[in-house]
Amino acid sequence: MAVRRQRRTQQERSADTSERLLNATIDLLHDRGLYRMSTSEIAEAAGLSRGALTHHFSSKEEIIVEAVGYMLRKVTAELHGMAEGIRFSGSSTDEIVEYLWRMMNDRLFYVTMEYLPEARHNAEFRQKIVPVVKEFHEGLNAVWAELAAQAGVGVDQVLVLMNATMCMFRGMIAQTAVKDDPAYFQELLQFWKGQVRREFNAVVASSPALRRAARN
Repeated sequence: MAVRRQRRTQQERSADTSERLLNATIDLLHDRGLYRMSTSEIAEAAGLSRGALTHHFSSKEEIIVEAVGYMLRKVTAELHGMAEGIRFSGSSTDEIVEYLWRMMNDRLFYVTMEYLPEARHNAEFRQKIVPVVKEFHEGLNAVWAELAAQAGVGVDQVLVLMNATMCMFRGMIAQTAVKDDPAYFQELLQFWKGQVRREFNAVVASSPALRRAARN
């Protein structure tokens, strides 16, 4: 006896359409760039009509803002998941640096480089983007805060390592636009892992709690 498929609700169909459009927008931001893509191309890439797009999003700017938020919220949720994993299972600076490199190099910062110029020159766009960017940074902070708690050191010093790591990766990924040399970037990554490891160990060694324990 055939099982009848339950029909999806209008809300479910609408959510599916929005998700397809947002994913297509992220793909085109990465593959073509913000200024070379159009709403017609977004609709085509999503397998939908332009009318379906304009029903959900009133302008190119609106769908880009929503797509960036969609992408960052997914990454932020993964960061909080990693922080929870550190809390229960521990981690090392090497593992965290590797994870952040994969995260940033897997389209995230390439897409970021597309919308940053617009955020710089378009105040309204910037105001819409900033809250979700702050949520992303809170996810990053959570990962490094758990590492600090695991080692019994203050979070402020560890967050300096996090910010330096993110700045390093942004520069590396920006350079890939004109330098196709995976071995070069892998060498830089290994160098930076060593730097972070040494700096973190120095923070742990200079911890007042650790020095007190050594005296007892």
